Amino acid sequence: MKAIRLILAGGCLLAASATSIAATEAEAMDIARKNGCLACHTLDKKLVGPAWKEVGRKYAGDATAAEQLAVKVKKGTKGVWGQIPMPPNATVKDADIKALVAFVLTLK
Repeated sequence: MKAIRLILAGGCLLAASATSIAATEAEAMDIARKNGCLACHTLDKKLVGPAWKEVGRKYAGDATAAEQLAVKVKKGTKGVWGQIPMPPNATVKDADIKALVAFVLTLK
């Protein structure tokens, strides 16, 4: 019985820590503004790049999505969402990328 309670408590702690990593919408938009992300992305409609809600829907349920997307943001990518490539964002802090990716993955 104690083992089950410990497992459940551990699972709750993991879930709570995972959600606390994601930035709030205001924090995410501040990070995005500061790093120039809003020149190509919006929350709910395609601009140059995909809408973040569309990205969130595409990667929903994918346990490796956060890691994959962080690499794509940092190194850039092309051909995933159309012909226009996303340039690398090598100067953006890793913590900012992780916060934005975590936020985007909360969107549906």
